[in-house]
Amino acid sequence: MKKDVKILNKAVMYNGFFKMEKYHLQHTLFAGGWSGEVSRELFVRGNCVAVVLYDPGRDEVILIEQFRVGAIDQPINSPWLIEIVAGIMEENESPQEVAIRESFEEAGCVVEKLIPINTMYLSPGGSSEKISLFCGLVNSENVGGIHGLAHENEDILVRAASFSEAYQMVLRNEIDSAIPIIAMQWLALHRLELDKFMDK
Repeated sequence: MKKDVKILNKAVMYNGFFKMEKYHLQHTLFAGGWSGEVSRELFVRGNCVAVVLYDPGRDEVILIEQFRVGAIDQPINSPWLIEIVAGIMEENESPQEVAIRESFEEAGCVVEKLIPINTMYLSPGGSSEKISLFCGLVNSENVGGIHGLAHENEDILVRAASFSEAYQMVLRNEIDSAIPIIAMQWLALHRLELDKFMDK
C-alpha cells in the first residue's frame, strides 16, 4: 500500500514558548482506501539533544537534578527530577554541537569523545519532539556543584555517581524520566566497550 496523508485544515491554537497546532486530516488505511476525518492537536517544540556523560576510567555517570514543571503534581518523588544533560537545538546547530554546548553549560563538562546512540520520538501520538541521544566521554574527577545559565533561570545540581549507583536509581524508580532510563540501559549494554574510545 502507498502511505499518504491529506491535511484538510491546519490552525495554530497557541504560540508561546511552545506551540499548539490543530490538524484535520485523513490518512490511508492498511486495508486500502482513506480514513474518515481525524482531528488532532499537536504539541510543537524544537528537536532536542540529550547526552549521558560517562567516565569509563572511573566508571562514573554525571547526573543532574532540576525542577521540571511537567512533574509538578508528582505524588511520590517531587518535581525535581534526576536526569542527564539535554537541551533544545537552536537554529543552524547540529545535534553534536548542542551536545557539546549543553554538557558544558549544564554540567561544566568538556566532552572528549561523542558517541551517537539513537534518535527517537518521545510521544508521537501528540508531540513533534524528537531527541538525538549521545554518550559523551568525560573526565569526572572534579565534576559537581550548581550549574546552568542564569538568564535562562537554570538551577542545576550536578554530581558524579558510580554506574552501579545510577543504575540502581533506575531500578528503584528514583530516575523516572524516559531519556535517562534509556541512556542507562544503553550504558549497561555498552559501557565495557567505551575504554577504547578514550585513546582516539
